[in-house]
Amino acid sequence: MRHEGTRTLFQYWNRLRDGRPAPRRTEIEPADIKSLLADTFILEKDARGEAVFRLAGTRLCAVFGRELKGFAHSSLWALKDQRVIARLLFGSLHQHAITVVDLTGISRSGRTNAFEMLVLPLEGGIDNPRALGSLIALEKPYWLGVDPIIECRIDALRMVDPDSEPVFLRNRPAMPVPPLSPEQPLDPAGPAPARRIRHLVVLDGGRDK
Repeated sequence: MRHEGTRTLFQYWNRLRDGRPAPRRTEIEPADIKSLLADTFILEKDARGEAVFRLAGTRLCAVFGRELKGFAHSSLWALKDQRVIARLLFGSLHQHAITVVDLTGISRSGRTNAFEMLVLPLEGGIDNPRALGSLIALEKPYWLGVDPIIECRIDALRMVDPDSEPVFLRNRPAMPVPPLSPEQPLDPAGPAPARRIRHLVVLDGGRDK
């Protein structure tokens, strides 16, 4: 994890869970992470089964130039990445999956900036799954928050096993994003050109130019 805020949120979540797959959503105390709140969000599942923002921090809403509460998380992403993001969020909401995504945000006027997103599961029961996350700019140019980000594109992602080793260190390898189709699901346990490196599963593939 590259940004200090990402690592801080992960370590807070990891302490709360205390060996469990995930902490309960009622255990999250905003005062404990007050320095991170502007960049954090809570996701829930809507009636369609889609991950939507239940809460979103003020800086996060400013970056995208709108109030995000009630909007689908997938609406932030380029069309080619929406299927991948939907599967990752399903994994967090239903399978206690943890994901770190390196992404590029593209502004309304065509400017670009690098971000890091972390998604962490919360235990809310079968009928009320939730996830805690952060989306933090790796650089903060003068225009960020004025020229809104209108599209996000995945650069790389990492699926994390928090029990293996201290994954919040800076030198973790990233997984290039593979092209996905209905015939090629994002399934670390499935067939395919997959390689295991320590606690990560690497899927060979490329990125659309």
